[in-house]
Amino acid sequence: MIDKRLLEILACPLSKAPVVLDGNRLVSTDAATRRAYRIEEGIPVMLIDEAVELSKAEHEEVLSRHGVAPFLSSPKAKNS
Repeated sequence: MIDKRLLEILACPLSKAPVVLDGNRLVSTDAATRRAYRIEEGIPVMLIDEAVELSKAEHEEVLSRHGVAPFLSSPKAKNS
């Protein structure tokens, strides 16, 4: 389990968007990049190269489930 204080300061390393805890992963709220970062033994693996890009539908479902509005990143983050 991720400490609430840590969750409040973590951000997607690609887009700098807030993240939400969804099971055993952290999901970026950025609608453009839609990245999910796994958690191993309670430690978030916040590496862009190891993140999974969610489908638009799955990303929308995760955000909806958590009552979170999508973050709108800059166009620069999309091309990274």
